Amino acid sequence: MKRNIFLVFAVLVSFVLQTTVGKWIAFGGISPNLLIIVVAASGFMCGPYCGMFAGFGAGLLYDLYYGDLLGYYALIFMYIGYMNGGFKQIFFKEDIKLPLILIMVSDFLYGIVCFVLQFLLRGRFHFPHYMMYVIIPEMVYTVLLTMILYPPLRSITLRLEESRFELN
Repeated sequence: MKRNIFLVFAVLVSFVLQTTVGKWIAFGGISPNLLIIVVAASGFMCGPYCGMFAGFGAGLLYDLYYGDLLGYYALIFMYIGYMNGGFKQIFFKEDIKLPLILIMVSDFLYGIVCFVLQFLLRGRFHFPHYMMYVIIPEMVYTVLLTMILYPPLRSITLRLEESRFELN
């Protein structure tokens, strides 16, 4: 229960930071995707259903703020959370390499899916330009920020997990 409350709080805080502070720390119009960090981390730390829950909440907030179509980003973030949940079995609490790789791949896939569904279907075929100036810089920026934000997120989640087992 505490973990779910923390997860809702983490999604809300990351959304607020992404929509406010994210604009100030943007380089060349590219800002880090904090929601990807929270959704992916909740997936591989807590499992696929927890990742889906976090992804749906994050995507729904994103839909309400940015989207034209309700459920578009919710579905994308939900899949990202679920896919990261499949790596819970090989997740080691001490290792940061797997989380960095998973968050990098998640952000890359997010960028590709958004390009295909938003631009390619409308006949805009500037994929190399979009890849070079949007997808890769956002991915690098998100991974750099992950190195700062992931350790506190991991320690809070582990403390909540330990307190859950102490109550039983």
